[in-house]
Amino acid sequence: MDGDKGTMKVNSRTSESPSEGMGTAQQEAPQRLSFGKKLLYHLWDSDQHLKSPQERALVRKLDFGILICATLGWWMKYIDQANLTNAYVSGMKQDLNIQGNEYTYMQMCYTISFALMQIPSNIIGLKVRPRVCIVICELGWTIFTFAQAAAQTSEQMYAFRFMVGFFESAFSPIIIFLLGSWYTRPELAKRIAIWHITGFFGTATSGFLQAGIYQSLNGHLGLAGWRWLYIVCGCMSLPVAISVWWLLPDYPHNTTAWYITEADKTLALERAARSGKAEITGIIDFKLLKRMLGNWRWWVLCIMYIFYGNSCQANSYFAIYLQSAGYSVTQRNVIPACANIVTMITDFAWGFMSDMTGNRPAWIVGPLLCTTLIGSSILTAWPAADVARVVGFFFVSGGYVTAVVWTWANEINNGNAEERALTISSMNGLFYATNSFLPILIFPQTTAPNYPRGFPSIVAFTVLAVIFVLLADFLHKRQLKQEAEAAGGSIPAELSVRDSEDAKEREIENKLVGAIEPVRNSSTII
Repeated sequence: MDGDKGTMKVNSRTSESPSEGMGTAQQEAPQRLSFGKKLLYHLWDSDQHLKSPQERALVRKLDFGILICATLGWWMKYIDQANLTNAYVSGMKQDLNIQGNEYTYMQMCYTISFALMQIPSNIIGLKVRPRVCIVICELGWTIFTFAQAAAQTSEQMYAFRFMVGFFESAFSPIIIFLLGSWYTRPELAKRIAIWHITGFFGTATSGFLQAGIYQSLNGHLGLAGWRWLYIVCGCMSLPVAISVWWLLPDYPHNTTAWYITEADKTLALERAARSGKAEITGIIDFKLLKRMLGNWRWWVLCIMYIFYGNSCQANSYFAIYLQSAGYSVTQRNVIPACANIVTMITDFAWGFMSDMTGNRPAWIVGPLLCTTLIGSSILTAWPAADVARVVGFFFVSGGYVTAVVWTWANEINNGNAEERALTISSMNGLFYATNSFLPILIFPQTTAPNYPRGFPSIVAFTVLAVIFVLLADFLHKRQLKQEAEAAGGSIPAELSVRDSEDAKEREIENKLVGAIEPVRNSSTII
């Protein structure tokens, strides 16, 4: 892969048996485990039973630090993002006298600023510690969450939504890159899935919050229920932003997190090296851009993600359909929240299965064909029965494979850290750039609720996304084969890592079979 010369050099000790030391991160050999515990480890991380106690402890620390910060921040981001729809159907439309496509323009203002800042924010994230970037972002969007509660006109909402998008733009590319920098191949997809599904939990939470706030606070102190929603969410965002400063680690080579020791840092760097990940230099120059734009990875992954991302739009219009069908305010907040719970379950399931099988493309293509394509086809047909339409919306709720897509993009671009960061931010930025104008073309409010141009477009986007996933899979496999041939028949880095892990597993299994001493204090090996 391009940029391999920047790949971390693995110390010769990494090829030794796990019972031997690893620099300052001296590790004990993996111990013999009961069948039940080994099965549990396989279900969580497929290589969990091969890890030393020190490595398992490091992964637990990362789950404590990165996942808590990532999930809480993503949860609050999506609460805010869903608040606009929930507020719109809960009285904001009447209070602000929203006419025509003004609601769509509010969404566009957010999307435009979000898209514009994707690549710049990721470049900043390579130069400035991620912890500092995330804290500033979360404090910024908290301020403008409060501001939305005081909006009096559509024009003010345009400005506030633009600023919210500006501050939220850096969160996802920095978190995705950070997760890819710390976690290994068998660990990554399910962690990204856990992080990603909290966004849907935020959307669901917003629905339940708005339903509860509308019933209990609507009219309190002279404020409408939708204004209280923004106030409550701003109060929730503030402590989340502050917690990032104390919990989020930076990158393995420069973290100063209080719970990461020097031995942990050494072990993390060795894990990254064994996975074939390039070290982070922070150098962004013309040579890097030329290499990135001159290979297939950037182009195919970006185009694939544009089509995939736009195939996920249908559920955004569920609450609006329920409003037009005569459902109550509570129902039009709670029913879409239930659809988001379906999304949470399926999104994690796809990520979990891709980690278990190691096959990323299959767990992108399969769910898209079996959920999004079927659901959007039902909505395109727009059957007369209300229940059929609701079923269609629930079907498209199961088609989110974002966690698997981001994991795959991280793995395909392992050879250069800066290219990996820019590719991830480009994928997200270009998707949001297209999403800034597509809704007004294919989902204009004047064509609600059946959107005759919108749902057929979702069908087309899904098919095109599948085609580009298969193309990326073909090109990636061809690239690995070409690397092997260029190296005179040696195995490419990615395949070599997998084979060495398999060999290590067989070696350790043989040692464990002959072990006589029973495991003591096995409860510490969790």
